[in-house]
Amino acid sequence: MTKGDQNDPKGLIYESYRIPGITPPECRSIFLDWALSLPMEADTKAALRALLDQVAPENLDHPMTGVLQEGLIGMATPRRRGGWKTRPRS
Repeated sequence: MTKGDQNDPKGLIYESYRIPGITPPECRSIFLDWALSLPMEADTKAALRALLDQVAPENLDHPMTGVLQEGLIGMATPRRRGGWKTRPRS
């Protein structure tokens, strides 16, 4: 992975792997910043897969790897949480 590539434009994920002692909550915060920094037209799922392919083999125990995997799983199973369609109708 290189700093500032198309899947990590600001280098947030890249830098997270270089922070000693980083915790899962800190990784989640960085992940949110990363997701918000992607261009609107970007395929987030494809970017996550590419990042995991680049970093996971050498960093299986890193908390950011777990957060990236959670993000990919969470994207695969979207569900409706509310709105007018879930309310009982009379």
